[in-house]
Amino acid sequence: MDGAKGPRRFETPPGERAAAIADVIDAHADALEATQRMSAELLDALHEQALFRMLLPKPYGGEEANPVAFMEAIETLARHDASVAWCVCQANGCAMTAAYLAPATADLIWGKDPRAVVAWGPGRSAAVETEGGYLLSGSLMFASGGRHATWLGAHSPVKTPEGAGRKAADGRPVLATLLFPASSVAMQEIWDVIGLRGTASDGYDVDKLFVPAALTTARDDEAARTYRAPLYHYPSMSLFSMGFASVALGIAQGFLGDFLGFAQGKTPRLSKSTIADSPVAQSETALASARIMAARAFLRQEASQVWAETLANDRLSIAGRARIRLATTFAIHEAKAAVDGLYDLAGADAIFASRPFERRFRDIHTVTQQLQGRKTHFQSVGAWLMGRDPDLSVM
Repeated sequence: MDGAKGPRRFETPPGERAAAIADVIDAHADALEATQRMSAELLDALHEQALFRMLLPKPYGGEEANPVAFMEAIETLARHDASVAWCVCQANGCAMTAAYLAPATADLIWGKDPRAVVAWGPGRSAAVETEGGYLLSGSLMFASGGRHATWLGAHSPVKTPEGAGRKAADGRPVLATLLFPASSVAMQEIWDVIGLRGTASDGYDVDKLFVPAALTTARDDEAARTYRAPLYHYPSMSLFSMGFASVALGIAQGFLGDFLGFAQGKTPRLSKSTIADSPVAQSETALASARIMAARAFLRQEASQVWAETLANDRLSIAGRARIRLATTFAIHEAKAAVDGLYDLAGADAIFASRPFERRFRDIHTVTQQLQGRKTHFQSVGAWLMGRDPDLSVM
């Protein structure tokens, strides 16, 4: 299939489309936090701007946005609401699977449904081979956006009908990505957490659910790829990391903007001047701004250069994957450090739900606890820099 053609044109950059619905996001942020459900109006706005389709292949109504453009949109959304940005990022990473499915299947899921959203999460599961497909059983969780998804999925070891684990030629377990209508299972409300509450990253169980072979593939397996375009040289892990790092940066930028306005008029108790007049606050605010801008510039630089190299070489190198991993993990933790410093400066006002700080504080600390925020990623990149075999599962 030709990656240059597709049934839909996206003439406005995704970052501009995200900015165009900022008022809608702001208007529904409190309700999303409280109910953990996106309102119909908010979902309509996201679909109208095709923000769930940035990383979807063009033949199925997707944009195939380059990584930098994708990050700009996620960052813009996160400045207004981190949960919205997180769900959009998750759906886009899942949409990359279309490049590995049979074209008829991808068209069924996304091409024929302009409001298609796929969500999944990790967990223990197994796909037992049976006639025409698999019997899927297991318990999955962390399915961000699953409450408004049209399809759900699982990444499962494949087993023979006798229950033995299927092995590839190199001896590694065979894994399959299986997709099924969201209506096939009942979601379980397990998302009682401190931050990113609006993502409703709930769970679901499956018990011998039949999944036809046509709805399965091997995600990120070059041998399984059915659609060729530069974007799909990237494993989904790389795009997830860039997107979720952009969520962190957007949270930090939103926190800084709110803090600057707050500091102008706040005179702390027992103080004779506003926070904005405090030399300590001035210094710490400058440092927080530098952290955000430096991390953002580093991430954009690496993403842009790696994309250019991928286009030139028609491949994504291991070096490129390592650079992305380093820049994304660094950005997440620099964003957290910036927020923490500003949170301290805001004093007791920062703890009130009526202020714009506490939700962002909870959200950024939830981002760092997720897979993409693990500090062990620094060790993985460092090992590669020192000539050791890289852990490609996290790159």
